[in-house]
Amino acid sequence: MLRSVSGMLLAIMILSALAGCGGSQSQIPTPPAAPVDKIVFMADHEESDDIFMVAADGTGLTNLTKTPHDDVLYSWSPDGRQIVFVTNRDGNSEVYSMHADGAYPRNLSDHPADDGFPAWSPDSEKIAFVTNRDGNWEIYVVNADGSQPTRLTTSPAVDGHPAWSPDGTRIVFVSQRDGNDDIYVMNSDGTTQTRLTIHPSTDTKPAYSPDASRIAFESDREGSVDVYAMNADGTDQYSLSQSEAPDGDFAWSPDSQTIVFSSERDGNAEIYLVRLSDGNLANLTNDAGQDVLPSWSSDGQKIVFTSLRDDNADIYVMDRDGSNLQRLTDHPGSEWAPLWVP
Repeated sequence: MLRSVSGMLLAIMILSALAGCGGSQSQIPTPPAAPVDKIVFMADHEESDDIFMVAADGTGLTNLTKTPHDDVLYSWSPDGRQIVFVTNRDGNSEVYSMHADGAYPRNLSDHPADDGFPAWSPDSEKIAFVTNRDGNWEIYVVNADGSQPTRLTTSPAVDGHPAWSPDGTRIVFVSQRDGNDDIYVMNSDGTTQTRLTIHPSTDTKPAYSPDASRIAFESDREGSVDVYAMNADGTDQYSLSQSEAPDGDFAWSPDSQTIVFSSERDGNAEIYLVRLSDGNLANLTNDAGQDVLPSWSSDGQKIVFTSLRDDNADIYVMDRDGSNLQRLTDHPGSEWAPLWVP
């Protein structure tokens, strides 16, 4: 009898230990290969915000989440096999991942505090995210299976918007530790935290260029929000969008030579492209509707975006020069924030 009770206690201890380190999700199989030429986006076709997928030709529309709770899309894993998102399905804001086909959703942050702003490491093995579990907003990193959450920042001020360098060795982020939102960078283990922007205005939403040479960000240092760029070490900071109207929602091209962004300089939101070599600007959409939230195809030849040109938010795709416009979604609900599979 004692041996039986001891065995039961041992089994409970093992199960508890496994649950504590994410082992309860260890039966989730390896994600299948990345889908080809697919686009994911958010939509409110039912009562809540869900994550949908559609082929680049507009066929095969599929609801990947389909829950009564709101699911907020963040990004594909760089290998295209998984999707990370934020959801309130557990009663608070949690970071989840799922296979690219919507299978096997799992809670990666799993904490009663609020967690959000997830960002994949380039090797798809880790996720940086923001959490207030320590009383203020800090940056953590967790393995892709939810194990080993590790705190990277320890500032009493707000830290957020983490983004990895292309080689995975550094993380750029936003911090208020010096009184306002500035751009900082640290090693991926949290060491050597260095301030890159020093300005009384707000600098936010940093993102490395794919070749790691530069960091783009948004700033209101000239009055309205503009898209800025700087060298990866913080030198040579300048405005790329150069407008008195708000600019934002930027995305690097895969070759690091251009950036697309949304601008209101024409009286409504349009998708613009700027070439970094000479600052040349081109309006790609040139439509009376609102065009926002652009994202590149992996080969850099097409751009997908959200448009309200038909009095409803729908997903459109065009060539990188603005030609060959195609509407991908046509639903009375709204669709927005499209992301092409890497």
